[in-house]
Amino acid sequence: MAKCCLSFVLEEIVQDENMMNEQKPSDDEQGFTLNESTLPFSGENDAFALSARLALAEEKSAELQDAYLRAKAEVENMRRRSQEEVAKAHKFAIEGFAEALLSVKDSLEMCLMVESPSVASIQEGVELTLRQLTQVFEKNRLTAVLPARGDRLDPMLHQALSMVESDQPPNTVVEVLQKGYMLADRLIRPAIVVVAAAR
Repeated sequence: MAKCCLSFVLEEIVQDENMMNEQKPSDDEQGFTLNESTLPFSGENDAFALSARLALAEEKSAELQDAYLRAKAEVENMRRRSQEEVAKAHKFAIEGFAEALLSVKDSLEMCLMVESPSVASIQEGVELTLRQLTQVFEKNRLTAVLPARGDRLDPMLHQALSMVESDQPPNTVVEVLQKGYMLADRLIRPAIVVVAAAR
């Protein structure tokens, strides 16, 4: 890496020197004639200039290496933070859903605490709890898959458990044995149905 940086810096220095030489006015424009003493690289000056340039190149190389190491460390830190955030997201993905279900559990426990409940109070408690659960489902985008009688069988949403003779067209839903459920656009459980057989 250091060699790469050093060669890069030396190339830049050579390009700068070439540009400076192109921009220099001619001998006539300067009003004097170049001789060996005025050349930038002549005799002992060659060694001095090269060692100065080498020192500058090494300094720039060290700076670039330091910048590279800092950038590499920053990328590594970002990658580690991203992994931690993804792990937390997986771990606590259902936190909101779980929190919403607590009220449903509380209602069920209160129903059981009644010492001598009547049939009416039990029914009322169950209906209240079902309403709470439905609200939790709606809030978390958990929707029922409930095909109507006569709907065409959709293998992506329905699972045919059996076929029966019916007046309905073939492969249409005769009866729903169990609702299906979708989470947003993903099927969690297909609806279990009985379909009409071909005549």
